[in-house]
Amino acid sequence: MESREGHAWGTVLRPQQPGTDGARTRGAAIGAGLTWMAAWGLRIALIAVGFVVLGYVIGMFWSVVWPVVLAILLTTVLRPPAGWLIRHRLPPALASAVALLVAVGVVTGIFVAIAPSVVGQGQQIANGVVAGIGQIRGWLAGPPFNLGEGELGGLLDTATQQVQQSATTIAGGVLTGVSAFASGLLNVVLALVLSFFFIKDGPRFLPWLTAISGPSVGRHLSAVLSRMWAVLGGFIRVQAMVSLIDAVLIGIGLVVMSVPLALPLAVLTFLGGFIPIIGALVAGALAVLIALVTQGLTTAIVVLVIIVAVQQLEGNVLQPLLQGQSLRLHGAVVLLGVTAGGSMGGIGGAFLAVPVVAVVAVLLRYTGEQIDRNDPRNDGAVPPADDDGSGRSEQDGAGTGTGTGTGTGTETETGAESTSAAATAVAASEDDRAPDADARGGHA
Repeated sequence: MESREGHAWGTVLRPQQPGTDGARTRGAAIGAGLTWMAAWGLRIALIAVGFVVLGYVIGMFWSVVWPVVLAILLTTVLRPPAGWLIRHRLPPALASAVALLVAVGVVTGIFVAIAPSVVGQGQQIANGVVAGIGQIRGWLAGPPFNLGEGELGGLLDTATQQVQQSATTIAGGVLTGVSAFASGLLNVVLALVLSFFFIKDGPRFLPWLTAISGPSVGRHLSAVLSRMWAVLGGFIRVQAMVSLIDAVLIGIGLVVMSVPLALPLAVLTFLGGFIPIIGALVAGALAVLIALVTQGLTTAIVVLVIIVAVQQLEGNVLQPLLQGQSLRLHGAVVLLGVTAGGSMGGIGGAFLAVPVVAVVAVLLRYTGEQIDRNDPRNDGAVPPADDDGSGRSEQDGAGTGTGTGTGTGTETETGAESTSAAATAVAASEDDRAPDADARGGHA
């Protein structure tokens, strides 16, 4: 009896799933269920500890991880044009340099173009701020506040004293800001250098990874990394298109309403679009604030209506149409991811939140496919592939991974793809033989 119940309950590390042992007693069924729950609870706890340790390690080496992540994101954008140049018989190093220099030139040109607008209209905004402060003082002096000039002066004096007493803290904050700016500039330069190598030598990464990990493991790594690459590239390109449409429409509305700094605000809207939900909210609030202090309440309300209308167009039409098929993420998941990323990593965390969530979703989907494929009840049937990197997308992603090495042109890429395909074929043949061997051994 004890041996039967012990077999029914299983152990903590190798539990017997409830309802599969044929036990007849209530105690055996309850014991098996509790053992099964305890085993999975222990596994989940170990996984959580692993994530905590991983986060701690990433935090220690964040100064190295952050430029690498930026370089990977830049590579997803710049690798396609570089690949087009390579296919037209341009050497990989020269094609990578041309793509990178063109991108840097475009970004620099945008900032050079908006600089005169900011300088020329800065005085107008300052005058509007002074006028707005005067209006606020008038509102405070009238009903229902009825604050006299003496009371308002006292409040201003108190505020001035607080600022003077906080001079040391403000100076420390300025120094911290200068240090952060210098560190950010260094990260950008490092990311650009890494992007050059990733763009030039990316197609060599997956064959190298397959060679060192073996054909069986390498097949899975190649497949899941190809899907992740396809999802990242699709996210960046689609988000850039959506952000561009938002920036153009909002910029046209600001120009029509004669709001100062229309071009810089449009550029800020474009950049804020890469931080879903929160970025658009901050950029829109700044546009409404500038319209309020320079053009008055009526113009600010009209600008607010324009921004809300554009955001509704983005959320209800553009995002589901363009991005829904590539990411397949619910809006609540995106919002929670951005909130968690912003709370842990600030602006950088909010920017990386959606790509990280999308990559994790790809990993979970691939794991689910493999579980279904190896389930004996499915007779080895393979479920249909996802829309997030299957088919042609996977092959493109496999040819555009990131890594280091030396490239020799179009022939190098072709050889790398052939090596990866051969390794995949060998692994597939091994996997096809594995279920038969397991069935003969009774392991399945």
